[in-house]
Amino acid sequence: MVSPDALRTIVGILGNIISFILFLSPMPTFIQIWKRKSVEQYSAVPYLATLINCLVWTLYGLPFIHPGSILVVTINGSGLVIECTYLIIFLIFSDKKKRIKVVLAVLAELVFISILTLLTLTLTHSHKKRSTIVGTICILFNIMMYAAPLAVMKLVITTKSVEFMPFFLSFASLLNGITWTTYALIKFDPFITIPNGLGTFFGVAQLILYATYYKSTQRILAERKTKQVNLSEVVVADEEELKKPCGRGQNGHSTLNNH
Repeated sequence: MVSPDALRTIVGILGNIISFILFLSPMPTFIQIWKRKSVEQYSAVPYLATLINCLVWTLYGLPFIHPGSILVVTINGSGLVIECTYLIIFLIFSDKKKRIKVVLAVLAELVFISILTLLTLTLTHSHKKRSTIVGTICILFNIMMYAAPLAVMKLVITTKSVEFMPFFLSFASLLNGITWTTYALIKFDPFITIPNGLGTFFGVAQLILYATYYKSTQRILAERKTKQVNLSEVVVADEEELKKPCGRGQNGHSTLNNH
């Protein structure tokens, strides 16, 4: 029989793999930025939010804060590297104004995590108290990050279309929430259970919305495609009409076709 610790390790490794895939999901966006040599209208906010989230969770998983959470450190440490890579690319291809804002935001996050670490280590002297302080902050940051799924879900309900809520990301988010909730319940950790329990709930809600509005999305996309085809036919017809030679009147004067 598999021991609880071994089972928790297996689930944690699976959680690392799923979370790693989610961290890599913005890669197509940054490939596009690299090719176009511009960040265009993209915002750095999601990556800054993920960066601070990874920072606090990495701190939480360290042995002097919450022992036995090395798998929390590995995935959030990986997330730190990935998010820093995204932000470096963003800085390279953004204008001066955006670059200054991003640099100031990153500095503010580093100052925050430094102060949090210093105060936690100097003012508290037990793992339980340290876990409570840092874990509570982790939950707050996670809840703030759920604003993004809520905004997307609102957009889906308003437009009756799941065009901007990719199925793969919704499904992966659900698996991520389930995996880390399971990990936290095997050896109960409320600070991991609460945010990932919420993540599971939002993942289920997104898939319900996807199932509800899938047909209407296909209809909207089909209608849009039909309109584009009809517009193309009109443009071609107008071009053909313009190419026709002008007619000659009875008096030998040119008469223009009416378009």
